[in-house]
Amino acid sequence: MSIKVYVPLDSGSVALGADDVATAIAQKATTAGADVKVVRNGSFGMYWLEPMVEVETSHGRVAYGPVTPEDVDALFAADFLTGGEHKLYLGRTENIPFLKSQTRLTFQRCGFIDPVSLEDYRAYDGLTGLKNALEMTDEQIVQSVTDSGLRGRGGAGFPTGIKWKTVRDAPADQKYIVCNADEGDSGTFADRMIMEGEPFVLIEGMIIAGLATGATKGYVYTRSEYPAAIRIMNEAIEVARANGVLGDNILGSGKTFDMEVRMGAGAYVCGEETSLLNSMEGKRGVVRAKPPLPALEGFMGRPTVVNNVISLCSVPVILEKGADYYRDFGMGRSRGTIPIQIAGNVKHGGLYEVGFGLTLGEIVEQIGGGTATGRPIKAVQVGGPLGAYFPKELFDTPFDYEEFAKRDGLIGHAGVVVFDDTVDLMKQARFAMEFCAIESCGKCTPCRIGSIRGTEVVDKLTRGEDPELQIELLTDLCNTMKFGSLCALGGFTPYPVMSALTHFPDDFKPHALDIAAE
Repeated sequence: MSIKVYVPLDSGSVALGADDVATAIAQKATTAGADVKVVRNGSFGMYWLEPMVEVETSHGRVAYGPVTPEDVDALFAADFLTGGEHKLYLGRTENIPFLKSQTRLTFQRCGFIDPVSLEDYRAYDGLTGLKNALEMTDEQIVQSVTDSGLRGRGGAGFPTGIKWKTVRDAPADQKYIVCNADEGDSGTFADRMIMEGEPFVLIEGMIIAGLATGATKGYVYTRSEYPAAIRIMNEAIEVARANGVLGDNILGSGKTFDMEVRMGAGAYVCGEETSLLNSMEGKRGVVRAKPPLPALEGFMGRPTVVNNVISLCSVPVILEKGADYYRDFGMGRSRGTIPIQIAGNVKHGGLYEVGFGLTLGEIVEQIGGGTATGRPIKAVQVGGPLGAYFPKELFDTPFDYEEFAKRDGLIGHAGVVVFDDTVDLMKQARFAMEFCAIESCGKCTPCRIGSIRGTEVVDKLTRGEDPELQIELLTDLCNTMKFGSLCALGGFTPYPVMSALTHFPDDFKPHALDIAAE
């Protein structure tokens, strides 16, 4: 019987050399006459250990990493195919502290299975939630999701059950489920990871959403920068269709749901649901005025559920284990688990799924291990390029939607980017304004013009031109953008700018610039 050796196909792992490692192992096995089957699995999200190679042994899967092609000969010499000792030996995969301390509900199979093997997915209780949903009424499914407390994981935090109920109750001859996989925030990769490592859970979640709302057609809208995710999702959809999971007779139930992948051109603003829908319809990706809401007039003018990848991937476990089980995790109104993506200048960058409630300090200092440079942490940006910069004084903030909002921050898609004490926060504030200027769809004046004026004001600050006046202008401009923009791109750009100005005022003083320029 072949010995299974797992080498991730995840894009992050491939960028670190996983393809070369997989090739080297296969070639060495052939030369050594070893019966080895190389399985390309998803990543567990421990990127400082990637490429991480696992071997299925008689005492469980053991891991080695990070592995380079040059390490392969030594691994074979150390008899790693039976779990032999080597300097890269990490022990049993499930016992690696970073992984063991997590509460993996959404990502429970990611890394363990062959992403496009429906047999593997079923072996880890996949499709159990869907089977349960097929025995329920649409009203019962919606109620279960509502009772679970699940909120949109794309950033807005809107209760998923309410959105589903609105679509369910809307009269129409055709309804749609649209998965927003246009993951564009800096430091975020959860959507990509799960599409590349466990695509069937997204398919399952979308089918359940269709059963709940009366939608029979689904679309996964993602970006051209995700070629591996697109390829794997398409392959998984074909496998699901061939095995009766998608189509006109879902698991023999007589119910219908089918889906496909749509690729966008990578515009950041198309992460906003109405811009996304315009793009899907072949129009320019600009924000629509609301009302009407997409839940009533969405794709092609029909009632449409637009949910983030992680929102939909959280649904199967709710239907499998029950609303109360899921709701038991978390705090306040933030229920269930959240896949936190730790990136930037950090020692242990990766994905960490846990119930809401850990403090920001615990996430970046204990789980993330502090900075990669070993220098003191100066700031942490949570929520992508539109998220606020938090200083160490706010590290006691619990990871919770309302707690972050109280401190003028936002969780967003749960990206956490760490900066050490060499960062210049005025440069980061300028970047936020420039980013908005470049990515603005141009639909509304506060975003289109405000971001350009904001960049100019920060440039004047950089040159030391009447700093007090420029700060007053910048503050007023941010207020206008925050309350006057049509969507979150212009509305949230003030968060990084004002948090940098509020918490790091010394970075905006001319003398600090003079020193930096020397």
